[in-house]
Amino acid sequence: MKAITDIKQAELKKPQSHFWAKFLQQKYLYMMSIPFVLWAFVFNYLPLWGWTMAFQKYKAGKPFFDQTWVGLQYFRELFHDEQFYQALRNTLAMSFMGLIAGFTIPIIFAVLLNELRIQVLKRFVQTVSYLPHFVSWVVAAGIITKMLSTDNGAVNDLLLSLHLIHEPIQFMAKGHLFWGIVTASDVWKETGWNAIIYLAAIAGIGPELYEAAKVDGASRLKQVWHITLPGIRTTIIILLIMSMGHLISIGFEKQFLLGNNLVRDYSQTLDLYALNYGLGMGRFSFGTAINIFNSVVSVILLFLTNGIFKKITKESII
Repeated sequence: MKAITDIKQAELKKPQSHFWAKFLQQKYLYMMSIPFVLWAFVFNYLPLWGWTMAFQKYKAGKPFFDQTWVGLQYFRELFHDEQFYQALRNTLAMSFMGLIAGFTIPIIFAVLLNELRIQVLKRFVQTVSYLPHFVSWVVAAGIITKMLSTDNGAVNDLLLSLHLIHEPIQFMAKGHLFWGIVTASDVWKETGWNAIIYLAAIAGIGPELYEAAKVDGASRLKQVWHITLPGIRTTIIILLIMSMGHLISIGFEKQFLLGNNLVRDYSQTLDLYALNYGLGMGRFSFGTAINIFNSVVSVILLFLTNGIFKKITKESII
């Protein structure tokens, strides 16, 4: 009986001793990770303390314990505001359009680029395609606005020369075109950069698979369909799950710089709504409530998408 008890105690101690043995063996790796853990804590977790403002009638400069607690008052105001639902509609519309175009086009571009056999041309196209990523949205918005201008704008001049239109179109003054303009601008700016990770995944596919397919008489299209795309499936799924987590948090830079009063009903996103009606009006508690809503929905979408893919494809990020 004593021997059995000793064995059980030894088994209980074994995982703990194994952990410390592994910790000592990899102590330098743990030490190297300390700065990044501190960075994540300071910039990602410590600011969560500010969420308490959403439940207070926050007054700047007033001590924390002297603030007036109002519970869910600002969330009720948020859900009864028509501007909120308009901003939510715009955010979801541009998010889904950006997800479809901004996710599929880089995959297609990476596959086509990988099929180029002239290496000089391949490197040139890749370099040119990801250069717009390094251009700030301030400069990019100026370029886009000028190209869509009715005064010698390149797009209107091209459409007029092809006799597709009879007079210049005021693209930046038509609200129903704004979502498409933002999506197309984002695709132009980020396609080359987003394609890099897919090119890296394609490079990891064994060349012997392509050689075997050639021996079996597979065309280049069939090689792409049966080897290239399945080979990068895991990368595609992981990036799609992560993109869904940011579906409702698309920022405001593009909309702020490309928008104007004529298209305001289509350009205002949740982040821009928080900026205008929260920080812009000194309503810090209201702006915090909007950001909490964004964060909660993003977390729900992330776990929901991850769970669906885990069940269907057996692949997930957690």
